[in-house]
Amino acid sequence: MTTRRKFLINAAAGAAIVPLASRVMAQSSSEPTIKWRMQTYAGAALAEHVAKPAIDLFNRIAGDRMQIELYSADQLVPTGELFRAMQRGTIDAVQSDDDSMASPTEVTVFGGYFPFGCRYSLDVPVLFNQYGLKEIWEEEYAKVGVKHVSAGAWDPCHFATKEPIRSLKDLEGKRVFTFPTAGRFLSRFGVVPVTLPWEDIEVALQTGELDGIAWSGITEDYTVGWAGVTNYFLTNNISGAWIGHFFVNMERWEELPEDLRVLFEVCCEQSHYHRQYWYWGGEARLRVHGDKLELTSIPDAEWDQVETAAQDFWDEIAAQSETKAKVVEIFKQYNADMRKAGRPYRYVDA
Repeated sequence: MTTRRKFLINAAAGAAIVPLASRVMAQSSSEPTIKWRMQTYAGAALAEHVAKPAIDLFNRIAGDRMQIELYSADQLVPTGELFRAMQRGTIDAVQSDDDSMASPTEVTVFGGYFPFGCRYSLDVPVLFNQYGLKEIWEEEYAKVGVKHVSAGAWDPCHFATKEPIRSLKDLEGKRVFTFPTAGRFLSRFGVVPVTLPWEDIEVALQTGELDGIAWSGITEDYTVGWAGVTNYFLTNNISGAWIGHFFVNMERWEELPEDLRVLFEVCCEQSHYHRQYWYWGGEARLRVHGDKLELTSIPDAEWDQVETAAQDFWDEIAAQSETKAKVVEIFKQYNADMRKAGRPYRYVDA
């Protein structure tokens, strides 16, 4: 039986929802379609999983009111020029980490793979939504005319190489494609960081220009073809999750009606959720059932040297500015909390 109170509650909830839905779907014939261009850091094969589903969903719901054209890595501008292009309005929106797009902010060094900042993919949304990183990123990007929409986790950072890596010594002299900050850190162990366009990596591995990559987890290695041109996958990683974001030119963002802003935010969050299980399941499945890469490991006692070096690296970053020090302190506090929380948040040997 439906009581009067239940009826009023349901009616109120419906009234709150219907206006937003109707505004999204309704379009006056006199209003032109809003068109955006968005470029992702990801090449075409990877973009099919990490960007396209969210943009397809947005376009499907927005209909004639708004459409977003999605471009993959380097299609409109080189990845290292993404930020400037978005800031100028040449591109309306970007999906990337701060590091790869050469963001001129105090938080750039923490984008992508900040060494040992995250152990699991769920660490990223918790750091942003419960430990204060979201507000810091929003403030930093507002200063330079860019709207930081949301942050999410991608895959962990592992080595995929032509030759096996079973000790730290095996890393010495290896020419590796990786992210700027990760490369700076790994150079302490003899790694030679190499920067190339994303689409050139497979050929560079085939020709011997590269010895390996430290750019992704095993899911991406298989998805984009790198598992076919490397032989080994190192199970030790320098980060449990890549930190990436959706950004929008601030003027373009402020021009949008509120309901379309909300729709874009919801689709970005759906994208973050999709990647949570796509990567988590993919990393395990391909370690167990993948037939292209042999798994190798560096002993824990030896790998501890890398984790210890990361703490020194953090302190060096913190000394560079007040904002960086604040972010590093959040990472330290968060990881300390996770260790104290114990299993399953952190394991004794993790």
